[in-house]
Amino acid sequence: MEQKRIVEVFSAGCPACEPTVQLVKSIACPSCDVQVLDMNEPEVAVRAAQYGVKSVPAVVINGKLAGCCAGAGPEEATLRAEGLGVAF
Repeated sequence: MEQKRIVEVFSAGCPACEPTVQLVKSIACPSCDVQVLDMNEPEVAVRAAQYGVKSVPAVVINGKLAGCCAGAGPEEATLRAEGLGVAF
């Protein structure tokens, strides 16, 4: 039995995610099992959180969040430094 590399693409189904979906599909090899998962589905969102996904699109390969997708996402300190929460 041939071993497969499981590639999960977490997407919101929006135009901003589509280039990543297409990129992953275009470079996937025959040993890659590419799955595009919709973050609008609650069970998918739970799964993404378990991988540490903070924003979409995100790619998980064999259960590990790809380095390109491991950004921390929005952080309170950074948002506050940009003026969020401060009245004009």
